[in-house]
Amino acid sequence: MNELIYEQPLNEKIRSFLRLEYLAEQLEFNLKNDHQHACFYPLFSLWELCERCDYRNDVIKELDKHLNQLQKWHQLPDANHKHINTLIERVTEKRNDISQLFRLCEPLKNDRFLTTIRQRFSMPGASCNFDLPQLHFWLAKPWTERQQQYRVWIAHFMPLLESVKLLLELTRNSTEFESQTAESGFYQGNGDNLSLVRVRLEANPSSYPTISGNRNRFAIHFMDFGPQKHFHGNVKFELAACR
Repeated sequence: MNELIYEQPLNEKIRSFLRLEYLAEQLEFNLKNDHQHACFYPLFSLWELCERCDYRNDVIKELDKHLNQLQKWHQLPDANHKHINTLIERVTEKRNDISQLFRLCEPLKNDRFLTTIRQRFSMPGASCNFDLPQLHFWLAKPWTERQQQYRVWIAHFMPLLESVKLLLELTRNSTEFESQTAESGFYQGNGDNLSLVRVRLEANPSSYPTISGNRNRFAIHFMDFGPQKHFHGNVKFELAACR
């Protein structure tokens, strides 16, 4: 069955993590495929986000919180100790990696090629070969050579991105999907200290969910894609409200 999963963050922390995950997926995709100058957009977006926010300390705090919770679960007599030990090892490894991460964007700032073309990429249509001859020169290099250079550039972000990936994995796996019905295209739910709402449904060309809420309450409105208006039919879907 063809399925789609829609996600809505309910706090700024998870919102930031989802943005980082999205950019990490784009980086990985561009590392495997030659998309010419398009590969720089996710790299520069990630660079800008990391200059604005101190993700390192936020991620360390979240890893510590999960580590404490896992250690509490490990003390329960009926716990799956093997699985918990594996998670503890993974969280500890990521925490050690990101703890050694300082001045995240400094290596890129020292790259004269990147700093020069980055200024131009923020301008519409300003990456033409007459604007950036150095970019035209770089794009003419063999793909294997450019691929290796791209791998070096994104390597500076990997401790952060891999830690965020693990945190989102733990968040998503904290709750299982349950079957629900949105009567007349509307569903409202409650919870305690929620962080992420996930909606899974069979791909439908006529409706899609829009989700809003906070850590204690959320609402799901299904929309008719054609007229972009509220969908008034009943919609069966699966819901996971994650903490």
